[in-house]
Amino acid sequence: MPQIFKIGAYWVFFWTNESLPLEPVHVHVSIGAPMENATKIWITRRGKCLLCHNCSKIPPHILRNIMAIIEARSDEITEKWKGYFGELRYFC
Repeated sequence: MPQIFKIGAYWVFFWTNESLPLEPVHVHVSIGAPMENATKIWITRRGKCLLCHNCSKIPPHILRNIMAIIEARSDEITEKWKGYFGELRYFC
């Protein structure tokens, strides 16, 4: 799994086997190494975050902070997404 960056003990990453057609830009977040049921966060065209699901049960106050960091680094994330997957699509 391509790791984008870490926030303390939390990993922000892409899955290498995203479905076809390719899903819109998003990241997965888990504590420690990537896990199957990681939290999924969409990145919007304007660089905002939308929570798809919190399967890894990140506490709400921590999740808010993580999402704020992801928003602040959304340009970096979309650049890495395009470099890795070759295209960009947005949820909204």
